[in-house]
Amino acid sequence: MSRILTAAVLLALAAPSVADEAGQAGEADAPRWTGAGELGIASARGNSRSESLNGKFGLSYQDDTWKHGVSVAGLRARSAVAGDDGRGLELSANRYQFGLTSARKTTDYAYWLGAVRYERDDFAAYEWQRTLSVGYGHTFLSDDDRIMLSIEAGPGQRRAKDAATGLIESDAVGRGLLDYQHKLTANTDLVNTLLVETGSDNTFVQNDLGLVVAMNSRVALKAALQTRYNSDVPENRRNTDTLTTVNLVYKLK
Repeated sequence: MSRILTAAVLLALAAPSVADEAGQAGEADAPRWTGAGELGIASARGNSRSESLNGKFGLSYQDDTWKHGVSVAGLRARSAVAGDDGRGLELSANRYQFGLTSARKTTDYAYWLGAVRYERDDFAAYEWQRTLSVGYGHTFLSDDDRIMLSIEAGPGQRRAKDAATGLIESDAVGRGLLDYQHKLTANTDLVNTLLVETGSDNTFVQNDLGLVVAMNSRVALKAALQTRYNSDVPENRRNTDTLTTVNLVYKLK
């Protein structure tokens, strides 16, 4: 199955555009790299003792034919446990994620894509999850370009290690992604990304909702709520995890 999907990714990305060149509006876009990194740190001492660090970084490239994106994210937290005598903090969260997408445009708004996602989490139902997928995407813009909505869908293969049993699961999945951006004011954006990977072994859902307020052309503050869901978890684990953050964002142009 993995060999078939790998071949499908290569074919999807290497195939010539099926769109009529006359149907593509405007001049060719100049190749462009853009990116943004965000970081949040919190520390508490006194009656409660904890410290946490979370960060994200994304880099994208786009020209008139291709668009690529890479992203990494991490979360690490330590906190005092019941009966702690002040000698130290215990690890309470340790997670990192990696994502890679590559897409070939067929029109200004439609594209075929290949995507890879990997995550490792020491405190989740699955020690690690890896998904390879292909699909079709389409971007919708409002008349004033203040609202952008991208939708992607396609098949894939998922492998994961069950944290409780140590068994490696492998199954076919359907992947769907919804990316929504709304420019509320000149310096304030509402963003939301919903990812769904559903198969016979597990359904994974991650939703990232954020409000970004720009302080200048490069620096912004971002308040965000992340919700993660796994349908198949052991009895002593919860299906849903949430993470609330307030981060400093730096944009690369």
